[in-house]
Amino acid sequence: MENERISLPVVALRGMTILPEMVAHFDVSREKSLQAIDQAMTEGEKIFLTGQYEIETEDPDVTDIHRIGCIATIKQIVKLPKKISRVLISGEQRAELIDLEFKEPYLRGMVAVREDVDTSWEDTGAEQSPLNLEAMVQGLRDIFKEYMAKNPKIAKEFSDQIDQITDLKKMVNVINANVPMSYPEYQEFLEETNLMKRYDKLAYKLVNEIQVLNIKEELQEKIKERVDKNQREYILREELKLIREELGDENQLSDADEFQQKCDALEAPDEVKEKISKEIRRFRNSMNNPAESGVIRTYIETMLDMPWDHMCKEHKDIAYAKKILDEDHYGLDKVKERVLEFLAVRALTKNTDAPILCLVGPPGTGKTSIAKSLAHALKKPYVRISLGGVRDEAEIRGHRKTYVGAMPGRIAAAVKNAGVKNPLLLLDEIDKVSNDYKGDTFSALLEVLDAEQNKNFRDHYLEVPLDLSEVLFVTTANTLQTIPRPLLDRMEVIEISSYTENEKLHIAREHLIPKQLKKHGLKEKQLSISKKALWKIARNYTKEAGVRQMERKIADICRKTAREILEDKKKAVRVTERNLEHYLGRELFSYQMKNDKDEVGIVRGLAWTSVGGDTLQIEVNVMPGEGEILLTGQLGDVMKESARTGISYIRSVSSEHKIDEKFFKEHDIHIHIPEGAVPKDGPSAGITMATAIFSAVTGKKVRADLAMTGEITLRGRVLPIGGLKEKLLAAKNAGILTVLVPKENKADVEEISTEITKGLEIIPVSHMDEVLKLALKR
Repeated sequence: MENERISLPVVALRGMTILPEMVAHFDVSREKSLQAIDQAMTEGEKIFLTGQYEIETEDPDVTDIHRIGCIATIKQIVKLPKKISRVLISGEQRAELIDLEFKEPYLRGMVAVREDVDTSWEDTGAEQSPLNLEAMVQGLRDIFKEYMAKNPKIAKEFSDQIDQITDLKKMVNVINANVPMSYPEYQEFLEETNLMKRYDKLAYKLVNEIQVLNIKEELQEKIKERVDKNQREYILREELKLIREELGDENQLSDADEFQQKCDALEAPDEVKEKISKEIRRFRNSMNNPAESGVIRTYIETMLDMPWDHMCKEHKDIAYAKKILDEDHYGLDKVKERVLEFLAVRALTKNTDAPILCLVGPPGTGKTSIAKSLAHALKKPYVRISLGGVRDEAEIRGHRKTYVGAMPGRIAAAVKNAGVKNPLLLLDEIDKVSNDYKGDTFSALLEVLDAEQNKNFRDHYLEVPLDLSEVLFVTTANTLQTIPRPLLDRMEVIEISSYTENEKLHIAREHLIPKQLKKHGLKEKQLSISKKALWKIARNYTKEAGVRQMERKIADICRKTAREILEDKKKAVRVTERNLEHYLGRELFSYQMKNDKDEVGIVRGLAWTSVGGDTLQIEVNVMPGEGEILLTGQLGDVMKESARTGISYIRSVSSEHKIDEKFFKEHDIHIHIPEGAVPKDGPSAGITMATAIFSAVTGKKVRADLAMTGEITLRGRVLPIGGLKEKLLAAKNAGILTVLVPKENKADVEEISTEITKGLEIIPVSHMDEVLKLALKR
């Protein structure tokens, strides 16, 4: 059958393709086609049908028609007016047109029957087993039935015919012929002689059509629900209007009338009132469009709720403010003093153009609570805005009304929630703001915090100027490193340093314990915590600059106490240093105390961390080698540079200290800071590493009761450092007696309370010569 050739009349179809197993009819009007059909009826009713490339072609040649077509049997011919015949045919076999034998008076050509050339899977080449073929037949049948259920255009009785078919080829051809497709798609299936490929294409087509029909059903259902809802609301609204007219009830105002009354009574600039009135008119005209009216309603309600010209009276009693600050916070004398100065100037000048206070310090040191106390002292509404992780400029400036779900920015929303135009707004964690492709958030904050710009702050949602000049802004941050300089220039920085252990003890007794007792339903007589127990909690169960973790530990004790009172019927619980482990478990932290004896190449340094101060023991070993420098302990780039600078300085003064010139070429120097898993970096370990290297090179011991901090230059100068209070506190906790600090930090030492410096010998140094004389044993 592969090479069987037949001479048959040819009809070129316009925009139509006939497939095997397809029963279809078409109209014929061209003279050549009519004669070809008449000739076919005289020869056995067989005819070759193929499609034209272009529908407009009137006299097609062999180049104008597809070579692959279908041999069909003519079932019926119906004569219509105007020399048109309607022909009913049944497709039987795909075939290829070899060539046209003649074109006049009709088309006749030699065609070759095209059988399936391969019935294997394309990727494996493996022949299909009877079991696989049966599975494919059933799978295709199930898919087609699901498609039939979704598509009403296919006759339901066709399902019975499909159930009778067991041959895969016939199943593919029958379904292929009955699934509505475009003319090019039918032609593509006709030209495909690989049964497995036709099967894959047909299955994919059916599944795709099922998904399209599912989506179409969902969309139609949603549209129907929406139309029904809108229609129902419209009818109810009209009925309500008619009922009110019949009752003559004139007291009932429409929403638009209520909005207009509120607008007339609103304390706001004329520009704002005009904008609201304009939106109310739009609202009246959109009553029959719930989608639009809902957006306008939300905007009008937001505008009416904004405190445009509504202010609260500011309390200016400095004595009252001092009392509130002292009640809420222990210590922080300099911070309180600066806040009271700020309030005094504000009261005298009656000027709201005051600097923006920026409270900077480690977590848990009371930055947020100071701002809350300030609002309490001024008797102002207090609103906290957390800026941590905000990276979209629209969070500050608001979203434009054209967006779905648009809303005012955080600043405008905070003023609205406060209910007055002069609240205290706390911008919390301003250092954790980030930027991305959605805009520069810091630049938006510049407009908010700049006194020259915030009088006419433009929120994208409100679309009218919002006066923020009366708002008292306070910001908090853990560090100033991530805040851009232009924004930092608009703020006055107040640093809040770490608490000493004595301060933590007072805070726990005066604030934390009463707060947690109340929170856990305990009375003062039911739980008491000794002073030594609190001291131990601060030293061995927490490691922080503030008191947040300490409060959690006290809460742990309160919970266990509450359980003991209920379960064991205890009347009171006393927590001491001895039974503390019963309530909090084993100790979590221990301070690295000073070494017992002086050693070579080991120096104690001081470091600042986000949770306070700490000590670092720097160790240096010298061994025979080729002059390499090994740095271990997860040192950052700055500390690595400090180590190399220290070695360069020591090499430059080696002759003064009788160090052999070849020493650094014939020995390796290994610098290590224990706790290698903890990253370490910062510009304050220069003199510490240089002293340790010098000690290891010369073999001279370093005092064990001494610690130091400071950066070094190539010429041996000692540069100033930061975080001195935390570092001295860490030295004292470690039992250090003598601390070397840069001479330029002398003013910082004088500001530190005697509680920290008591018992410490603090020696200012300006050059490495002084450091080596004081640190090395002679």
